[in-house]
Amino acid sequence: MKILMADDNALERRVLQMTLERFGYATIVCKDGEEAWKALESTDSPIITILDWMMPGLDGLEVCRKVRQAANSSLVYMVLLTSRDGTQNLVDGLDAGADDYIKKPFNSDELKARLQVGTRVLSLQENLRKRVTELEDALKKVKTLQRLLPICSYCKKVRKDGNYWQQVDQYVMENSNTRFSHGFCPECYEKHVKVQLAQLMEDL
Repeated sequence: MKILMADDNALERRVLQMTLERFGYATIVCKDGEEAWKALESTDSPIITILDWMMPGLDGLEVCRKVRQAANSSLVYMVLLTSRDGTQNLVDGLDAGADDYIKKPFNSDELKARLQVGTRVLSLQENLRKRVTELEDALKKVKTLQRLLPICSYCKKVRKDGNYWQQVDQYVMENSNTRFSHGFCPECYEKHVKVQLAQLMEDL
């Protein structure tokens, strides 16, 4: 997995990069908030971001706000890295759109654990997004089946677009997850099947 990290302090930036790479993450290294925001605007931007709070230009809080205002922002997990302390700073960071908050100097084990939490959260969000998409597709098919359908009074075929006719069961299978098992109702058995069986016996 790829992580974007932004810190204006060269030494702290290098320590964080080495730590992340030791964990097995690929890194995109940014020197300030402006550079981080440009990287996050790209179509293949990382889904986990570690931002230093205090940076020239755009600080970490401002980057969080801009990301949350953009489309698909829920697919980005943002961690603020700062030496600031106190409940109000934590509240300000979360209000800006950050998902987590780590104090400097960071503990490598704590950082690793928090990144693992972020990965799980993103995985759950992606699974939920897929389920919602599947549900929307299913609802579209249900709506298709609920509309008024022209059906032949004799053969019971359904007319589709382009004046094309097909059997009702085939139409339903193509527009839903329904599958059919064919049999005979009592009336048709007496009227058709039983007569055919009788004729077959006579022929023998």
